[in-house]
Amino acid sequence: MTGWTSPTHLVILLLIALLLFGAKRLPEIGRSLGTGMREFKDSVSGNSPAETAAPQQLPPSVETSTTTVASTTERETV
Repeated sequence: MTGWTSPTHLVILLLIALLLFGAKRLPEIGRSLGTGMREFKDSVSGNSPAETAAPQQLPPSVETSTTTVASTTERETV
């Protein structure tokens, strides 16, 4: 095969990306690209995320005594 779609060219491109961004950043980059592509597809097709999925509710936060003590000492030092 010729061009950038041959397997050896793809492996070389992936290795260059790994060297440039590092192993920790590549999953973040892939996740953000996937989210962006999904949002673009939804905007082009006219679907909104509110129509397709039910909104997720976060559980109420539980404050512990250590959190309260830390916040009062931070206020005293400032």
